[in-house]
Amino acid sequence: MKTARKKPKAKPADLTPIAERPFPSREQIRDFLAGAEGRVGKREAMRAFGLGPEHRIAMRTTLKEMAQVGEAAPAGHKRFTAPGGPARGGSVKPGAMPEAVIVEITGIDTEGDAIGRLVDWRGQGPSPTIFMQPEARGQPALAPGARVLARIKPIGDPKTARKFEGRTLKRIEGTVGRVIGIFRSKGGVMRIEPTNKKIKAEWVVPAGEQGEAEDGDIVRAEPLPHSGLGLKPARIVERLGSSEGAAAVSLLVIASLDIPDTFPDDVLAEAAQARGVGPEGREDLRDIPLVTIDGADARDFDDAVFAVPEGDGYRLIVAIADVAHYVQTGSPLDRQARLRGNSVYFPDRVVPMLPEALSNGWCSLRPMEDRACLFTEMHIGSDGRKTSHRFGRGIMRSAARLTYEEVQEVHDTQRETPGLPLGDLFGAYQLLLDARRRRGTLDLDLPEWKVTLDSAGIITGVHKRPRLDSHRLIEEFMVLANIAAAEELERLRKPVVYRVHAPPSDIKLEGLRTYLHGMNISLPAGDQIHPRDLDAVLTQVAGTEEAPLVNDAVLRSQSQAAYSPENIGHFGLALTRYAHFTSPIRRYADLLVHRSLILGLGLGPDGLTVEDAARLEDTAEHITVTERRAAQAERDSTDRYLAAFMADKIGCIFDARISGVTRFGIFVTLSDTGASGMVPLSALPDDFWMHDEPTQSLSGKRTRIVFHLAQRVEVRLAEARPLTGGLLFQILQGSKPDDDRRASGGRQSRTARR
Repeated sequence: MKTARKKPKAKPADLTPIAERPFPSREQIRDFLAGAEGRVGKREAMRAFGLGPEHRIAMRTTLKEMAQVGEAAPAGHKRFTAPGGPARGGSVKPGAMPEAVIVEITGIDTEGDAIGRLVDWRGQGPSPTIFMQPEARGQPALAPGARVLARIKPIGDPKTARKFEGRTLKRIEGTVGRVIGIFRSKGGVMRIEPTNKKIKAEWVVPAGEQGEAEDGDIVRAEPLPHSGLGLKPARIVERLGSSEGAAAVSLLVIASLDIPDTFPDDVLAEAAQARGVGPEGREDLRDIPLVTIDGADARDFDDAVFAVPEGDGYRLIVAIADVAHYVQTGSPLDRQARLRGNSVYFPDRVVPMLPEALSNGWCSLRPMEDRACLFTEMHIGSDGRKTSHRFGRGIMRSAARLTYEEVQEVHDTQRETPGLPLGDLFGAYQLLLDARRRRGTLDLDLPEWKVTLDSAGIITGVHKRPRLDSHRLIEEFMVLANIAAAEELERLRKPVVYRVHAPPSDIKLEGLRTYLHGMNISLPAGDQIHPRDLDAVLTQVAGTEEAPLVNDAVLRSQSQAAYSPENIGHFGLALTRYAHFTSPIRRYADLLVHRSLILGLGLGPDGLTVEDAARLEDTAEHITVTERRAAQAERDSTDRYLAAFMADKIGCIFDARISGVTRFGIFVTLSDTGASGMVPLSALPDDFWMHDEPTQSLSGKRTRIVFHLAQRVEVRLAEARPLTGGLLFQILQGSKPDDDRRASGGRQSRTARR
């Protein structure tokens, strides 16, 4: 007797009215393209997401914009495909790469040929390297930043290849690439000297294409059509300033990373119209002695704190500048703030997210001046855990502008501060710190180096920033406020821009295990790890010579934190939910969190709009990119300043530690400045050098000299390139001894002094 087969249950239809269905994010559209068979257009995309005709223009525009930046691959008239690489969550190996992919140019080799990476790589590990073939005769050369649809083929075994050869099929519209460098004119020959370590070849400037540039200027140029022979030609399109001036380093970095550094007139005009607020419709906090605690050189103060004992615990208040009151959604100010994403900090300047009239004016919690704020009032028990919180919109008056050093001195000396309950701040901090330790967070101890400049912009020194309890106090207060913000928005069922941090990937975790194995340190087995496991490693090496390198290795093993409306928790802080709330002057993410709180709590008409909520995922992606760009800018500028500081110390000898070992050389970090550079294989004693990956070492076959990770060495500075931030060293172990003596900034050899 046959049994009738049950029909599969039909998937419930989406009964949401079409007009109310959210427009998909670019991430969702990319996933749709990756899973689609063949070419698709706006009609197929709209059908897939159940959109109505009112979304037709938006979908067409979005697909076109995605194609322009390489997030979709053009495939005929108004048709598109995925740009290449596996779909989200996939694990396609290099051997299964599609033939046509979108490639972004990242560097230029010594022959002037372009090197790139996949724009939408989603496989395991870093994107494979693409070595681009020269462009066709008469076409402009590829420059960093350009994107192309390219046909690729593996170099070596297709199943394991990590390097590919690429040939341009089509250039992506609007991504011609840019050349940033120093214009050199000598004997009628005009060239552009690259300032990026990844660019190994110069560009030639044909007669008449130099514009107004003069020898030694920092310039922006664009590639010109070339014949295929010799250096690639470029036309100078903008003179950015002199490479000899005090501002040269930050100018170079700003130009290289394309950071917006001037405000349009309408944005400045809008900021200039800002005025203070009264207490109407706000909670009056002006009698509460809130204080700001910042660095001595800080100019904007966006957070203030207060604590008072309450039973066995404390009542805390964290008040934050009410930027949402001044930056209205969709206004010129808002569009510019979103574009920038965050402020960028250099040793000699700040490129702010908001104009100075706001960042250092009405949005800065200056002492003894009334200011608009959003605040959270929190209560913690004797165990340091938050028992309750509430949010409000208020008006406050900072009782004092304090520095970290001042607050630390008060704490260390137990000095009385009438009217300022600093002792209560430290009492609350101690409870929060104990709770953090019990939670098992990752507490990296990485030295932060501060570059000091004189009034002329010349570097005068490099020193470690002290890490004081007063720094940690503010960190703990801010973390608790950020937790409360995420929890409150979840309670209100309002959109959240989470700050997320995924656990280390399997590949990075295995790399860390290998690294630590070379130092006789082990990690728990398995692919699951808790922050406390990594923190136990840091505790094990605390106070030893290896501590800085182990901290750095653990940092490099971590996934990058990001912004996302989808919550995956924060691994490093061991938190299930976390959102940035405390710095809206310098981070757009915090402004979005403020607007969502204002909407959810009914605190005013300037809350998060339906339009902003619909594009939250795209905004989160964008501000993640701008945040990483800012971090890169700060690293690049510090490297260049350090190279400038070292430029007059060629030949000097320094104490260093080996911070990396590769088959092509050794990386070293100087003990007194934190400057890092390379000792190429050619600078090692003459020998046949064997690289051992598991032990992170290089050993000489004839001399039997071994260089290994964390080893203390003496190095001689051979070359310093301030324009690129590059340092090259020679290692002294195993080389012919020199008659050395002490000199300023290092020990200088006789041969170097001649």
